[in-house]
Amino acid sequence: MSTPLGPGSVLAGWRLVRLLGAGGHGSVYLAEHPRRPGPVALKLVPLPPADAAQRAAFLRSAEVARDLVHPGIVALFDAGVEGGLGWLAMEAAPGVELERYTRPPRLLPEPLVLRAALRVAQALAYAHGRGVVHRDLKPANVLVHWPGDSLKLVDLGLARTADATQTATGIVPGTPAYMAPELLAGGLPTPRSDLYALGAMLFQLLAGRLPFEAPTLGELLHRAATEPAPDLARLCPALPPALPALVARLLAKSAAERPADAAAAVQSLQAIAAAWPAAS
Repeated sequence: MSTPLGPGSVLAGWRLVRLLGAGGHGSVYLAEHPRRPGPVALKLVPLPPADAAQRAAFLRSAEVARDLVHPGIVALFDAGVEGGLGWLAMEAAPGVELERYTRPPRLLPEPLVLRAALRVAQALAYAHGRGVVHRDLKPANVLVHWPGDSLKLVDLGLARTADATQTATGIVPGTPAYMAPELLAGGLPTPRSDLYALGAMLFQLLAGRLPFEAPTLGELLHRAATEPAPDLARLCPALPPALPALVARLLAKSAAERPADAAAAVQSLQAIAAAWPAAS
């Protein structure tokens, strides 16, 4: 039996310094390598050693993510597979998860929420333009650093090309509360499913609650698939009307009724931001 990894352990030449976080998709450590200056965030993802197809898919995904170079996306430097673990060496970006600001009393001022949403949409537009969808966009996967005025999408190690042939297992990863109805029904991720997640995140940051909440996963899935999203204008009546209208379009049940692409969402958010002083 192999020794469990922890601070001080070495994997593929990387020395694990301390645990940064752990979740359903793996653990992240601050790590160092003797041939690389400065620390990285090293993400470790369990992979079945005997499943060659899954290991190959992991490496293909990493190769795609490594080509994404954008100020709004955490950079991926290197990746590999060691034993039963896939590893991703990523930029150790400073900041906190946007998840911190999704409930009262920590809700952000509305103009700051709008600016954050705009930067997320710009990063999505860049990734989508290169055939990559995020697949698990949510506040916990957005890192903000207020002193440095930076916002970066993380966890793009789960991204795949939009080509359906890349989904070998048919299992769609994601977080149900942010997943578009077509994903909950077993459909493939698309840029417009990322836009639905952007709408859910924007709704949550403004209203302090998710569009759909329920005591059980089954009820949550049913409500998200069958009920219209609550009217954000009623929950937040001080917002300029264009913002709740955009959120409603992002949360449309039909993908065809959402904005055409992330670039269109960027344009809408920019227009709302430009008009904000007149609306307040």
